[in-house]
Amino acid sequence: MQANPLPYKFIVLDGVEGCGKSTQAELLAQCLRQSGEQVTLTHEPGGTAVGEAIRAVLLDADREMSALTEAFLFCASRAQHMQEVIEPALAAGKVVVCDRFSSATAAYQGCAGGLGWELLDEIATGGRQPDMTIILDLEPAKGRKRKQPATQPDRIERKDDEYHRRVRAGFLEYARQLDSRAAIVSADGSPQHIHQAILEVLGIESQAGR
Repeated sequence: MQANPLPYKFIVLDGVEGCGKSTQAELLAQCLRQSGEQVTLTHEPGGTAVGEAIRAVLLDADREMSALTEAFLFCASRAQHMQEVIEPALAAGKVVVCDRFSSATAAYQGCAGGLGWELLDEIATGGRQPDMTIILDLEPAKGRKRKQPATQPDRIERKDDEYHRRVRAGFLEYARQLDSRAAIVSADGSPQHIHQAILEVLGIESQAGR
C-alpha cells in the first residue's frame, strides 16, 4: 500500500505523436491499482460511444477540415467524455488517468492550428482541470519514426514537420502556464525509465523498489 494518500485524483498524460503516452497511462493505472486505488483509465478523443464516432471523423486521413471545425469536434468529444466518464469517476472517489485532455487541444488546435487556447480550454472542459498534467516530451521526428512501422498515419499524423514542431512547442508552453499543476518528463528513454520518472513526479513509491 502507499505510505501516503495520492494527492492527485485526475491525472493526464499527453505529448507529441509517438511519445509513448498510451503505454505510460496503462503502466501508471496498473501501478495505482496495485497500490489499492480504484482507477478509471480513459483516452481522448473518444472514451464514449459518441466520442469514438467523433474520433473516427477526426482521424480519417481522407477528410479535410478547418482548424476551427477540428477544434469544435475535439471539444464535443471532451464534453461528452467529461459528463459520461470523468466526472462520475471522480465523484465516486476514483483516480482518473486520461490519455490526452485539454493540453492536446491547446497544443494542436490552439498553438499549431493558430486558434489560441484560452477559449478552447473553457469550452472543452467547463472549467475542470486535471490535478496533474504530465507532458511526455520528445523530438517530433523521433516520435513519428516510432509509429511509422506499426500503423498507417492518420489525418493529423500526416501533417508536415513544421506543424508537429509547433505542437511540441505548444505542449511545453502549456505546461509552463500550468506551473505546479504540470510536469515535463523526457520521453526519450525506455518505457520503464519513463514510468519511474512519472512515479517520481506523482510522489509514488515504485513497486519494484520495495
